[in-house]
Amino acid sequence: MIPKIVKVMLARRPEGASQIKLPEVCPVCGSAVVTVEGEVVARCTGTLICPAQLKESIKHYASRKAMDIDGLGDKLIDQLVEKEFVRNIADLYRLRANDLALLERMAEKSAKKLIQAIENSKKTNLAKFIFALGVREVGETTAALLAKSFQSIENIVSADKEVLEALPDVGPIMAKNIFSFFSAEENQNKINELVKLGVSFTPVETKSTQTHNLDGQRFVLTGTLPNMSRDEMKKLLLERGAKVSASVSKNTTYLIAGESAGSKLLKAQELGVQTLNEEQALVLMHISSQEM
Repeated sequence: MIPKIVKVMLARRPEGASQIKLPEVCPVCGSAVVTVEGEVVARCTGTLICPAQLKESIKHYASRKAMDIDGLGDKLIDQLVEKEFVRNIADLYRLRANDLALLERMAEKSAKKLIQAIENSKKTNLAKFIFALGVREVGETTAALLAKSFQSIENIVSADKEVLEALPDVGPIMAKNIFSFFSAEENQNKINELVKLGVSFTPVETKSTQTHNLDGQRFVLTGTLPNMSRDEMKKLLLERGAKVSASVSKNTTYLIAGESAGSKLLKAQELGVQTLNEEQALVLMHISSQEM
């Protein structure tokens, strides 16, 4: 369930309660804090010079759904940034085992294992790399769409806003965010640096029309599936050309529901969206349970 504030209970507010004021400068790097009109969140403008933002960008980059660097956990990332061994994402690929040996609780064997995991992450696919970059509003589905539509990072960098906005499910705000990120010189330099350090992408697969048997169909997942995770089901759907959304709408083709399905199931029933269980979804994709 995603929480939502619907009402302020002023009668329960204690006397003398002070108003909470957002900071005007980042408590970590001292850069100005800004809020964008129409958005609730306040953001530090420090970007690359802010250690807190650097730590979070590395955590995202190394996460399983992104570059999947096994063993690079939060505490280790904190140490790497605080000791200035890593000043940007590209520095990960400059680390050596003897650097890591200087960190707390890092034995020689663990250091070598992590260096190998970082080395292994250099070979990835374009969709995971785009997702790893942390472009605002770009999740796994949009990253896969960009990879499929443009086929190379160079084509994405050179794409204008109009071309991006013409993509399915990419509106003006998302197109602006994608364009702003890839047109920024500092981000282009970061991408080029990563490529020079050995990060490479497997060719984007061109599926046969038979494999794309779910082209244009929209799915939403909810609840706990009996034999696989929702991420595994999502991967199967995306491989077959489907779109996977976070919420049910009148444009949803199917809801795949597992155990403990909640508000999404009710919404689907209200809108008349067809509901499938795991087995029915696999049949729709022409996958037998024996193949799983």
